[in-house]
Parts: sequence; C-alpha cells; structure tokens
Amino acid sequence: MTIRGCSGVVTETEAYQPDDPASHSFPGPTKRNAAMFGPAGHAYVYRSYGIHWCLNVTCGHGHGVLLCAGEPLEGLALMASRRGTSAPRLIETGPGRLAQALGVTDADYGRPFSAPDFFIDEGPPAKILTGPRIGITKAADWPRRYGLKGSRHLSRRFPSSV
Repeated sequence: MTIRGCSGVVTETEAYQPDDPASHSFPGPTKRNAAMFGPAGHAYVYRSYGIHWCLNVTCGHGHGVLLCAGEPLEGLALMASRRGTSAPRLIETGPGRLAQALGVTDADYGRPFSAPDFFIDEGPPAKILTGPRIGITKAADWPRRYGLKGSRHLSRRFPSSV
C-alpha cells in the first residue's frame, strides 16, 4: 500500500459482509455506511469509539475489509511523527494506529484506491493465518481475521492452533 508518501505491507485484515452482525453494513445502507454499498476499491473511513479513524477497502455491495496492521517500508519518519512515536511496533499495529500513521481522515471517505498517493497493490503470494476477529462482541468467533504468517507487525498474535 502507498498512502501520502508512506508505503508498507498490509499484514493484517478483518473481513465483513452484509449478513455479519458485526458489520457496519448489517443494518442496510445508511448515510454513515454508504461507501460500503458503493463500488469496490474505495475507502470506507469511520471513527472507532469516537477517537481513531479506521480504514476499510470496499469489496462490493455491503462487503469490506478493515486494514488492521501493516509493516512500514517507506516514510517511516513521517509515520512516526503522525503517531508521536518511533517504536516500530507502535507505528501501524492496530486499525487506528495504521490510519493515523498514514494520515487517513474522513476526507478520504469514498476515495478510490487508484491515485498515485492512495493505492493498494497486490503483493507476492504469502502464507496467511486465519483466526477470530478482535475488538468486537458480535460474531467475534467468526474466522474472518487474516494475518501474514511470520510477521512481527500484527495487532495481536494468532491462536497457536491456527
């Protein structure tokens, strides 16, 4: 991914769909979640707990993927200044931290991931871990959390049985 002069590898995501009670699209289209029902490949940005911006990629009618963590590659000084820390593990581990490090705000709501300074490209094939989502109460046990196997840049470790 490359956003505002910073780049990195997405290391953790969570998937959401319309029949998922934890998804913002579960109640159907609203003013807040309209981007989730728009075209695929756009940003759905929302505030979590009224504090942190979170960045999702829309994937079709009511489907989305929350970007939960990343491994910084370029623009580390800029990301560190946005986050107020230079500790590598605290730069992009967690959806709020990731969005803050990348400078994501509500101005990015609905923006397509196609501009030179705002895009996600496909990386090389990788081994992916699957596990239950974290930080939610509804459908928390659904195995919709995905992580890059072997990465030190995850929000939390995956269960050892995964």
